[in-house]
Amino acid sequence: MTSAVLRVAEMFGPTFQGEGPSTGHLAAFVRLSGCPVRCSWCDEPQTWDWSRFDRGAESQPVTAGQIVTWASGIPAGLVVITGGEPLAQQRGLIELAAALADGGRRVEIETSGTITPVPVLASAVAAFNVSPKLASSGVPYERRIRPDALAALAATGKAVFKFVACGRKDLDEVAELADRFGLAPVWIMPEGVTEERVLAGMRDLADDVLRRGWNLTGRMHILLWGGARGR
Repeated sequence: MTSAVLRVAEMFGPTFQGEGPSTGHLAAFVRLSGCPVRCSWCDEPQTWDWSRFDRGAESQPVTAGQIVTWASGIPAGLVVITGGEPLAQQRGLIELAAALADGGRRVEIETSGTITPVPVLASAVAAFNVSPKLASSGVPYERRIRPDALAALAATGKAVFKFVACGRKDLDEVAELADRFGLAPVWIMPEGVTEERVLAGMRDLADDVLRRGWNLTGRMHILLWGGARGR
């Protein structure tokens, strides 16, 4: 291992994956720093908003080897690499994902779907949890929707598409994007960082999501521990 260096916001576990198809699975989390999308409702702004947070305090250089050593001490078969936007550090991520997979871990990457993964990374990853941003994120279309990246992720056969919805009004946009770019399977998750908001969002969305034949996910870590970091 050449020990590529990544910028890391935090590493924590064991915990549970709180979102999407792997909800409830025992997991270790590696949260990387930096994001080119920068949603208005982002629940992890400390990973990129250096106007509000101290970059030196919130982002540390850690080698891939150090992360693998740390993960080997966590009794969890799943390692979730999240952010920020992990694919913004793709060169170091290739080494990290390959080493984790070689060590018997299932590697899932959470991504906004704006950066194309290279084939060697896709081969090491078990799943890409892709979260294309909607207009309600406050991000211009050309920054949040990258057709080539979405097509490449869909072509891996390892991607699920998890849209954060602020309400039922967002679901027509999800349908349009899914149809235009062939995105499937579709998961819908309510926006929110409190138990009350997540539950209210799920109740608001549930019937419409059922009618459209999609999947619904909550945010189990929010329901269990609120907005506590490192959980």
